[in-house]
Amino acid sequence: MHHIIPIITAQSGKEREGKGFSPDELKEAGLNAGDARKLGIRVDRKRKSKHEENVSTLKAHAAKAKTQAKPKPAAESTKKPKN
Repeated sequence: MHHIIPIITAQSGKEREGKGFSPDELKEAGLNAGDARKLGIRVDRKRKSKHEENVSTLKAHAAKAKTQAKPKPAAESTKKPKN
């Protein structure tokens, strides 16, 4: 999957690419930092703002990742059969 990059508003008022998604954005999208990192989503713990555009991007990416997830192979039994 491609990396997704958050859009933030700089102090000058211009929008630019951020270093990662804020914890509040992750929480609203139903993810935590560990889940986000497993999905390849960057997390910026310093950010405090929450942008709805980023939340919707996270929700869409998480839903897409869940549908494309590969099922885990069934674990084989390690027990020996009794004779």
